[in-house]
Amino acid sequence: MTDTQDSNAAAVDVRTRLWNEEVGAAQYTAATERYQSALFEQYKLCVEMADRVSARRSLANTFFLTVNSVLMTVLATTLPAQHSAVSTWLLAPGLLVLLCMCASWFALVRSYRQLNTAKWAVIGAFEERLPAYAYSRAEWTVLGEGRDWRTYLQLSSVEQWVPVLFAVSYVVGFIALLP
Repeated sequence: MTDTQDSNAAAVDVRTRLWNEEVGAAQYTAATERYQSALFEQYKLCVEMADRVSARRSLANTFFLTVNSVLMTVLATTLPAQHSAVSTWLLAPGLLVLLCMCASWFALVRSYRQLNTAKWAVIGAFEERLPAYAYSRAEWTVLGEGRDWRTYLQLSSVEQWVPVLFAVSYVVGFIALLP
């Protein structure tokens, strides 16, 4: 199948996954206007809060990435010159602190992913009462439901490996410095 055929198939699939057949113009009457308005306002709030969680997650990743990059640079430039004078007993507590920081980063990323998963499940439930399933079905369909990394590589899958890579680097560096 060519890219054009894939694109056309995805577009057709999106159209069938986007619209909620059970909610249409008939449900939007003067009698239900206040309810629909309240529902939509609450939906918008949920989407905004999910977006804020993503922004906080990004900020936390930036913080940890910066701190670890600076520490890695400092360690790489200062320790080799003092290699003979550095004791294993002095390095071990530092390694422990670095590994704890990486573990905290990993746990935080995992927690944010779980929180966002819950928030998007709630948004999907809200969309059951709205005319369209914009996020919970249509967008996910366009992204291939995360099955093919070439179509969509989930950020949470990638970002969980970064603290692990730093932790491995710290352990390898520690082992290299052992007498």
